[in-house]
Amino acid sequence: MQSIALSRPIKKTFIASALILAALPLYGCYTPGERALGGGIIGGLGGAGIGALASGGLAGPTLATAAIGAAGGALVGAATAPRPHYYYRRPRHYYY
Repeated sequence: MQSIALSRPIKKTFIASALILAALPLYGCYTPGERALGGGIIGGLGGAGIGALASGGLAGPTLATAAIGAAGGALVGAATAPRPHYYYRRPRHYYY
């Protein structure tokens, strides 16, 4: 039986590309709803990956951790959305 081990440069490339792909849903998200959706996607995928590794690929625990990860990611995404800035411009006072 042959091993499917990857060489070190390929592992680094794979991890870097996985991180970039995981961050893509949050690119350009400005409203709390968009951030919650992107955070839910990232959290769900991360939870499913962790659940699959921890349970050995069983469907029940994988789906449960995916749901927990999606809920947590949605909460964090909505909480970290940038708030709109309303600037107050003070009138200038001219004294003569």
